[in-house]
Amino acid sequence: MPRKRPFKTVFQFKIALIGPEPVIWRRIQVPGSYTFYDLHVAIQNAMGWTDSHLHAYEMRGKRKVRIESPYAVEDLHYKPYGFTTEIMLAEFFKKEHDSAIYEYDFGDGWRHEVVLEDIQLKKAGMKYPVCLDGRRACPPEDCGGTGGYADCVTAATGKAIPEEGDEMRNLLTWLDGWNPETFDPKAVVFEIPARRFRASFEEDI
Repeated sequence: MPRKRPFKTVFQFKIALIGPEPVIWRRIQVPGSYTFYDLHVAIQNAMGWTDSHLHAYEMRGKRKVRIESPYAVEDLHYKPYGFTTEIMLAEFFKKEHDSAIYEYDFGDGWRHEVVLEDIQLKKAGMKYPVCLDGRRACPPEDCGGTGGYADCVTAATGKAIPEEGDEMRNLLTWLDGWNPETFDPKAVVFEIPARRFRASFEEDI
């Protein structure tokens, strides 16, 4: 179960969605006491995902392991290194440029490169986590991966060809005003991981 832990250091990460061009990315700072699940919630909030699907991490470097979502425990056919609620970030992220792949929605196949940019002392009066910067809107949930995202951009920017008129008009209606270029780091609201964890299991009941 996620819980709040005291911390003195802050990890600064850059998260970049792999595939779409121009790159969709975020820069966030999170407590150094975070678990991989806590980071998962922060990534979801910063990117704009809705935590509607499973997630996992692939760790790079000498220790190539997979850390799975706690929601997947009944569906796994192998024993993972651990679950995101159990493993601390500090176990793997020890210095600048340490990185991982964060996977979300195995159907659409979204993969994010997560790179540790800096480890700092926390600043007095600063509330963490915090989103410092970023570019472009997150793809709509369940849009169909990178190919579906490209169609969404085409529809939203008015670049559809006449032969695709009806299909694109329907897609534009589904997008409901989504703008691929819009992102405001100040508008990001971070959830408390423990509350998100409880809510996820309540939603599955």
